[in-house]
Amino acid sequence: MSHIELRNVSLSRNNTVILQNIDLAIPRGEWTSIVGPNGAGKSTLVQALAGLLPYEGSIQVVGVELSSIAVKTRAQKIAWLEQASATADGLDFGLRVYDIAMLGRLPHQNWLSVPSSQDHVLVEQAMRQTEVWDLRERFFNQLSGGERQRVLLARLFAVHAPILLMDEPMANLDPPHQADWLQWQTALSTQGKTSITVLHEVQLALQADNLILLGFGGIHYQGKSDDPLTHQALIDLFDGRIELAKLGDRWVSLAR
Repeated sequence: MSHIELRNVSLSRNNTVILQNIDLAIPRGEWTSIVGPNGAGKSTLVQALAGLLPYEGSIQVVGVELSSIAVKTRAQKIAWLEQASATADGLDFGLRVYDIAMLGRLPHQNWLSVPSSQDHVLVEQAMRQTEVWDLRERFFNQLSGGERQRVLLARLFAVHAPILLMDEPMANLDPPHQADWLQWQTALSTQGKTSITVLHEVQLALQADNLILLGFGGIHYQGKSDDPLTHQALIDLFDGRIELAKLGDRWVSLAR
């Protein structure tokens, strides 16, 4: 069953068409990763899915047009993590780590209301999950890049939305925390949540349930990540400059 459907969607920036006539069906309760060369429109696509960009055509969330969903309701249903490079400076104004994570609960709060006991419980759970609870009294601008990213992930998880959109969620994470992120992603899928990620690391993207391969101007291919047809389409997308190999129970990508 599709959670999000795009029908004949076109997206532009500064009067330049980035993606044209996109048709997609994104399954509910699965992890879908978007892969493609630099400049193909990966970030543009997820920003549109988050309701941050105007679009032509139709984007429906469980049969409801995205543009017709009230902003607060949309923020409750769709949690959004933008690229770390775009986020860090915007939050670099003296907020504590705990305050940053609590921003994830704003869609569930009334104007000028104080956080509820449930808000505090959910924020603590998210911060412990991403291992930033011990940093809660630190200022965000005092943290390393990897620590900041884990705080922003805690903010994302604190929303408790059924749909999570993540643009380069593993940016600045060291290998142990990348492994942790994969475990968090597995937990999200177990909970029935729909995750859509943009990832440059092809071998990490291959661990998703589904891949959307973006070429310049449109969809190159969409399929299951373990399907040989998806693998061939992925190799073709990068002009044969990668090869795929099985390592244990996982597929890895090697540059050629």
